[in-house]
Amino acid sequence: MNIQQKIKAWLRRPILTYFFLVLQTIVFATIELFPSLNIPSYLGMFGPSIAYMNEWWRFVTPIFIHFGLAHFVMNSLILYFMGEQIETLYGHWRFLLIYLLSGILGNATSFAFNDIGVLSGGASTSLFGLFGALFILGYHFKHNYQIRQMIRHYMLFIAISFVFGLMDTTVDIWGHLGGIIGGLLLGNLLGLPQKVTNYSIHQKILSALIFGFLLIICVLLGLKNYGLLV
Repeated sequence: MNIQQKIKAWLRRPILTYFFLVLQTIVFATIELFPSLNIPSYLGMFGPSIAYMNEWWRFVTPIFIHFGLAHFVMNSLILYFMGEQIETLYGHWRFLLIYLLSGILGNATSFAFNDIGVLSGGASTSLFGLFGALFILGYHFKHNYQIRQMIRHYMLFIAISFVFGLMDTTVDIWGHLGGIIGGLLLGNLLGLPQKVTNYSIHQKILSALIFGFLLIICVLLGLKNYGLLV
């Protein structure tokens, strides 16, 4: 195998999944080893900092922050197993857009509907986006046995997560809900790399419009909650 073949073989691997795993591991290790840096306070999802200090990056950075070892390990395991599958199906750049944009919508939903002053973080918003992107595949490829099996494997986890979210006030249920809606819309918008007829252009346009509308509405609602809009 020559160099070009090795590069092509490597690029077929889920490299973005590995990248995000390494990134959140570095962030978690830094938080644990250097608590005086108070990283979650600077990079976590914190509405007042967005509303009053224009720290808009907080819609992105909370994706890579975790509170406690159990939180970090659980999200890392889910990202490892499901990220590999989703990135293989959708390809690198589609996976990147689904992961980041669904996380952003999840955090925007959290900004809009969570109690004022709540600090949150975690890859869950993006992971639920991956769930949504997987579910939309089930809609478009109803007769594909492998996709149906993948969905069944993750359905129980999603159900448990939502039930715990309703019972545990520390779980950001709004972030999860926004993430999964974002994943559904983005999966429908981006489609698969292969040329398939299951995705109509009208569905893609509608998904893009709904995603943009929800994102704008969530941001405006969040600003209204903090008294910045009448």
